[in-house]
Amino acid sequence: MDNARFVLFVLFIFLSVMLWQQWQMDYGPKPEPTAGSSAAVPEIQPEPDVPDSTRAESPAPPAAKPPPAAPTAQHQRITAVTDVVRLEIDTEGGDIRMLDLLDYPESKDHPDKPVRLFSDDGLTFVAQSGFLGNEASAPTHHSLWRAEATQYRLADGQAELRIPLVWSNGQGVTVTKTYVLRRGSYDIGLEQRVENRGQTGWTGRQYVQLQRKDPGDQNKNQFVRTYTGGVLYTPEEKYEKISFKDMAGENLNRKSKDGWIAMIQHYFLAAWIPPAGEEHSFYTKALSDNHFVIGAYSPTLEVGPNAEKTFKTQLFAGPKLQRVLEHTAPGLELTVDYGVLTLVAKPIFWLLEQFHKIFNNWGWAIIFVTVTLKALFFRLSAASYRSMANMRKLQPKLQALKEQYGSNKQELNMKMMEMYRKEKVNPLGGCLPIVVQIPVFIALYWVLVETVEMRQAPFVLWLNDLSSKDPYFILPLIMGVSMFIQQRLSPPPADPVQAKVMQFFPIMFTGFFAFFPSGLVLYWVVNNLLSILQQWYINKTIGKAVPAKA
Repeated sequence: MDNARFVLFVLFIFLSVMLWQQWQMDYGPKPEPTAGSSAAVPEIQPEPDVPDSTRAESPAPPAAKPPPAAPTAQHQRITAVTDVVRLEIDTEGGDIRMLDLLDYPESKDHPDKPVRLFSDDGLTFVAQSGFLGNEASAPTHHSLWRAEATQYRLADGQAELRIPLVWSNGQGVTVTKTYVLRRGSYDIGLEQRVENRGQTGWTGRQYVQLQRKDPGDQNKNQFVRTYTGGVLYTPEEKYEKISFKDMAGENLNRKSKDGWIAMIQHYFLAAWIPPAGEEHSFYTKALSDNHFVIGAYSPTLEVGPNAEKTFKTQLFAGPKLQRVLEHTAPGLELTVDYGVLTLVAKPIFWLLEQFHKIFNNWGWAIIFVTVTLKALFFRLSAASYRSMANMRKLQPKLQALKEQYGSNKQELNMKMMEMYRKEKVNPLGGCLPIVVQIPVFIALYWVLVETVEMRQAPFVLWLNDLSSKDPYFILPLIMGVSMFIQQRLSPPPADPVQAKVMQFFPIMFTGFFAFFPSGLVLYWVVNNLLSILQQWYINKTIGKAVPAKA
């Protein structure tokens, strides 16, 4: 092979095909919902009794219907506000139907409009809870609850806000559902106290679930591939994505201790985290109108006559802040999805954090991480550029061989290999060092894409959001120019067709990167500029060494 860049070109095409195949798997056309999830099938109601032994392995999950967009005369909305969230709870079911993240504007153009994570208007995404048991004594997320007030606000100096809801069957069983919100926290505690003043024992299982409508391609960045869907974590299987396509194809039925379920999207997530040490059953279900449910329910517990018991669980609803997620639940930080390169990406994110502590600016952190990585791979890059420079020096001799043996390909290849051995030049020497660095570069790409701290982070001048494209396309143009300069410093391919194809690379990549997040383009620009300096220096050094050697 005459030129190492042709190997890189083939590698680029190969990676593009692989990414396209994975894209089709994640975001390609989804199958129609199965007959079991169509609107014509009656909705499955919570089981009236504890399942017998023949049904214990696969009990039916609680029902879930798309919530109404607005309260009716029979129920009302409760509003609660802390320093970081504003939410609405519906007394029908006691569900969290709306949740705004006050510290995260929806866009730079609308700083007063926060990101709405939960909503029952349009693209449904709600958090639900209740009990499986006797229908007359176990409230579900369809039951009507009674509220003490409709407005709650965390006062200055107040650390905790408690929002109680009460349900009673009029026969001695009273359930008090209390949401607990804390200052500066995206954790929402859920306490459900069952008081049994009747003459017989009460049995039931607490369930929690997230219901969401598949957003499809709405609000999806075509140039940044991210995952929206369900997640299951168990100590046995670790982190598993349960996509909407998976939910439509088969209902999940899994038991485990210390697991959790979540619905995640780019930068944000909601996760129900059951108490540690308790075995829970995890399930999914596909509903009508493209709605899906992922949830968990506890083992059957009994509350005797004149006794009470409190069921507790935890809801996390907020941004994917890795250090916060690490202290919330085991494995929750994996929702910041770096894919198969997580082991490489985590140290890179740590390095970004350290530079951010110094400069208090994510743009400068990206620049100095790029410089650090370039320094780590300096020797490998130097070997690559030295090989390219030697190949450039041999171009006249290669051309002479082609003119002499152009009609005899076998003889030409033999003469070329003989010349490579004589000159001690490896035609693949410029490729292999770059291939070694590819996993690091891809890992850095995912760090910049997945890190919520980079969202709407300003840099300098016109770059006021590193997570969105350059509004004036200045960085992509600089990147295109830097690629053109790199080509001029590298030996041209011997094949005229390859040479013409390579000439279009700067234009093609400029078009691609014009719509990429500016933080990613900043990385490539800095990396290219450092590569140009290194390659120019090596070319100059080898050029001076040729007369001395002669």
